Amino acid sequence: MPNVIFFTSLAPSTAALLTQSAPPDFAVTVYPFTLPDAEKITLLQDADFLILFPGRLNETVLRAAAHLKLIQLVSVGFDGIDLALCRELDIPIANNGGTNAIDVAEHTIALMLAFYRRLVEMDGAVRANRWSVLDSGATTYTIHGKTVGIVGLGKIGQRVARLLTAFGATIIYYDAYPPAAAVESDLDVKRVAFDQLLQTADIVTLHVPLNTETRHLIGARELTLMKPNALLINTCRGPVIDEAALTATLQARRILGAALDVFAQEPPLPDNPLLHLDNVLFTPHIAGVTVDTWPRRGEFIFANLQRVWAGQAPLATIEG
Repeated sequence: MPNVIFFTSLAPSTAALLTQSAPPDFAVTVYPFTLPDAEKITLLQDADFLILFPGRLNETVLRAAAHLKLIQLVSVGFDGIDLALCRELDIPIANNGGTNAIDVAEHTIALMLAFYRRLVEMDGAVRANRWSVLDSGATTYTIHGKTVGIVGLGKIGQRVARLLTAFGATIIYYDAYPPAAAVESDLDVKRVAFDQLLQTADIVTLHVPLNTETRHLIGARELTLMKPNALLINTCRGPVIDEAALTATLQARRILGAALDVFAQEPPLPDNPLLHLDNVLFTPHIAGVTVDTWPRRGEFIFANLQRVWAGQAPLATIEG
């Protein structure tokens, strides 16, 4: 019987939505992510599989888990895992296979609409009995007719593209590792150079993993290239944007604004100057988190564990 350990910060009732997909012959035990390292080490010595949410593990614990057949992440991001050490220990790592793409893509569209239609401000105005104060006709926008630049056309970026098609947007994209030509044709998207995307797009939305290539992918130079009426969306990882450069750009109102689900430091410090600007909209790193996402992730995770237990290669592995 496979021994599966699940370290998580999820509430027990939420974790149960994920583990309900476990096969009856899998022994799955859920522990809080805050468990002391010494206890984690003891638990992992005889474990066959480790499921992680959040996807972080320090070197001491990882070295003690050298007999694992797979580290299975519940999230798509892998920046909290030492990939080089996992290679050394010959432990494969898999992410969630894009099973949160639906959730992140819908949240991305929600951020676009919320910023463009000033929904937070509108709600506040109605509650404060300021019914006719807002000149919305001069300060709200439609996605229809806009050019949207998608940076990163993986599973999430592709689903964002599909949703945007229904809004009547023109879609361009940049990806250092583009998908097959058939995907581009199916989505009716055009690949352009990174700088051209920044110069052309009315909305720039980021969907890349955090690694050495993408850290501060959007910095002062890139922000200078963007149109004065451009909106920047980030639902991937905070450090993909140079926050200091973005703050200066927003303070000077050199772009229309930004909508951010992620920060360089989470949660952000109260004195983070971004929090005091009126041309940026925030959510607390929840783009991929819905009630519906956990069963979907669980189905993929336990199907992946079954593959490995049966001697097959895991899906959605991460190469360091």
